[in-house]
This record gives sequence, structure tokens and C-alpha cells, in this order.
Amino acid sequence: MADTTKIEDKLERKKAKRTARKKAAPKAKRTTPRGSNKKKVKKLVRGQSKR
Repeated sequence: MADTTKIEDKLERKKAKRTARKKAAPKAKRTTPRGSNKKKVKKLVRGQSKR
């Protein structure tokens, strides 16, 4: 992404970002599914109270 911190005008900054996004190389496809390294929540046994 282009450095747009110096541009004061909001619309100009938007244009600069948009052109930079179009020029950037496309991202590669994910190798692992999204959220695969998230903490997994164990299912509680039926009938067991939480507290």
C-alpha cells in the first residue's frame, strides 16, 4: 500500500490508495483454512452444568 500519510485531502488519499491497490500483485490463495489456529472450544457433555 502506498504511503498516504502526507496527503491531507481525503478524496486524493482515497484515489492514491485505490490505484496502489490495483497495481499490487494479487494475494496467493490460502494454504490453511481461515481460523485454523484459533483456540478450539470443547463441547460440554450433555447434562453437565457450567457452574
